[in-house]
Amino acid sequence: MRYDCSQLRRQDRQLSEVEALALLRDGEYGILSIQSEDGAYGVPVNYALVGETIYLHCATEGRKLQLIERNPQVSFCVVGQVCLLSEQFTTNFQSVILSGQAERVFEEQERRKALQSIVMKYSPEHPAEGYRIIDELIDRVAVVAVRIDRFSGKSK
Repeated sequence: MRYDCSQLRRQDRQLSEVEALALLRDGEYGILSIQSEDGAYGVPVNYALVGETIYLHCATEGRKLQLIERNPQVSFCVVGQVCLLSEQFTTNFQSVILSGQAERVFEEQERRKALQSIVMKYSPEHPAEGYRIIDELIDRVAVVAVRIDRFSGKSK
């Protein structure tokens, strides 16, 4: 996983790598973008960052999984700390964009670890109940791993 802001037009708006990782780790949700036969397909998802991988969960069938199978190269975007400055016709924000390879995870130990990470991110005060639900539903949920190749962060 490489932090690379070389493509930013405004280098003065670059987040530090530490800030970008914090936003990626703590963001409320992200937008997963996948190439489809009729353009790009973007979908908001809950996720967890574990090491250099973004994990998300979804139904065991559907468009997202079909498109990932056809073309695993994806983009993922997280936006945080948005402040509308209407009188200035602008917005202050922070964002992280990453690219990586998505794949469905079939190995049960990795699936369980991914789902537990999502529980701990979104419901840290209820781990026992979350883990019980994982045990109950693990065979009815798909887990997708996005192995991060590179990422960048920007703020205004």
